[in-house]
Amino acid sequence: MRNKMIRHLSLVLALMLFAGVLAACNSGSGGNAQGSEQGGSSDNKGEKVTLQFYMLGDAPKDLPVIESEINKLAEADLNVNVKFNYTSWTDWDQKYKLLLSSGQPIDLIFTADWTNYQSYAKKGAFLPLDELLPKTPELKSHVPDDMWNAVKINDKIYTVPSTWIEYVTEGIAYREDLREKYNLPKPESLETLEAYLEGIKANEPNMIPIADSNANHTHGIRQLTSKLVNTAGQLPYGLDIMYDTPSTVTSYWGSAQHLEDLKTYKRWMDKGFFPKNVLNVKDTSNSLLQNGKAAVILAGENPNKFNSDVIKIQSTHPDWKLGYFPYPNAKGFAQPVHPIHNGFAIPRSSKNPERALAFYEKMVTDKRYNWLTEYGVEGKNFEVKDGYYHMIGDSQSNGFPREGMNGWAWRNPEFMLYDKSFDEVLTMFKDLDKIKKPDIFTGFAEDWTPYQAEKAALEQVEKQYLYPLNVGLVADVEGGLKTFMEKAKQAGLEKIQSEYTKQWQEYLKSAGIQ
Repeated sequence: MRNKMIRHLSLVLALMLFAGVLAACNSGSGGNAQGSEQGGSSDNKGEKVTLQFYMLGDAPKDLPVIESEINKLAEADLNVNVKFNYTSWTDWDQKYKLLLSSGQPIDLIFTADWTNYQSYAKKGAFLPLDELLPKTPELKSHVPDDMWNAVKINDKIYTVPSTWIEYVTEGIAYREDLREKYNLPKPESLETLEAYLEGIKANEPNMIPIADSNANHTHGIRQLTSKLVNTAGQLPYGLDIMYDTPSTVTSYWGSAQHLEDLKTYKRWMDKGFFPKNVLNVKDTSNSLLQNGKAAVILAGENPNKFNSDVIKIQSTHPDWKLGYFPYPNAKGFAQPVHPIHNGFAIPRSSKNPERALAFYEKMVTDKRYNWLTEYGVEGKNFEVKDGYYHMIGDSQSNGFPREGMNGWAWRNPEFMLYDKSFDEVLTMFKDLDKIKKPDIFTGFAEDWTPYQAEKAALEQVEKQYLYPLNVGLVADVEGGLKTFMEKAKQAGLEKIQSEYTKQWQEYLKSAGIQ
């Protein structure tokens, strides 16, 4: 009897509590609707979550300050916190691959043609955004329809592209003040480049002539001496595809030209253009140039990066001057950036895709978020003078230089600030407009599934046998190349090249490219 009474009282109390909840909800419905209209309270935004945001490269010193300021905004607007993570530039490609294959929860990650966006999207690494975008109307309308269409893979959108149009074609950055001081030629061909490097070595014996701290300089030399399709990165697997004859695919690796180029790099090592520990240098090429430890960058230096070097050097060494030679001037054509080049995707492992896209909408379309993450704290990291960006302090004392977060993908043309020196880059863009040709490569989405194991094996062979050849560390160049080719074929090079060529030619046919 007593137990029945307790159960009865419990039921009555539960019904009373439930009725009270309903009454509270009904009496507050007007307030909740109003709150939702104004952006809503934290209750309406769901449980507070922390978004994991991944960017390539190295974090700026003041990142904790910026992260704190952004989280004040994001917590109030979206009830989210954000953790900004960076890969560093050391083995970034392997780290990127691991991030996307490990299942680790990631909510936003940088994408580009040079990070294999097309292939990763085709393999299902990212969530399609087509059904999410209507929930972020400002972001959806900010990106023009032709750009949304340009980034589609298999008719689905997997990344939010940057809307700022630029040229990311590479070139040679060099110390112009030293060129003038020692009466050296401008490095605008292989011959004049070598003469410039010889002059640096003879007159500045404590300086490294070539800043590139790995084997990437080879791609710069190839752009200087051929009409390679511009991929904003090396053509994979040692293949050659020339812009004027794109359907003809040949192997550069093992060719007479490859051997000649490797002999050039051996000669450069013998002349002291590379340090003996070049494959183990941890400093980035740009930091070596900015700190006066090196004279030339041959790979990865597009006009925008060049301008960043100019800004940093002007702040610390106003008596230095930098020069720049765009590779398109040697190749005879330039290609404007494709929308795929800078973007952000939501990986399959994201636990908060809607909140992630809502936050990214703020990064792009809300000036408060955009300026904080592109330029830092106004009055602390930068100020605006006569409409131009001006760094406070110098590159050593300032913990957040312009675009210090490597925020290339969320540039918004309406909010962008330029350093006065960027006028020179805009002039360069106008010159490149005169020789521009369409980008015929970036729409291609490689599917390496048929040769995934061979691809992994080949990457290890490259590091072990090709990289030392690329920096002249192998005494017998011809024998070293022969060994590399043998090992590469054992790893499956011929299978990879054959399948890649087949996919490339099918792409050309479907795209109507002759």
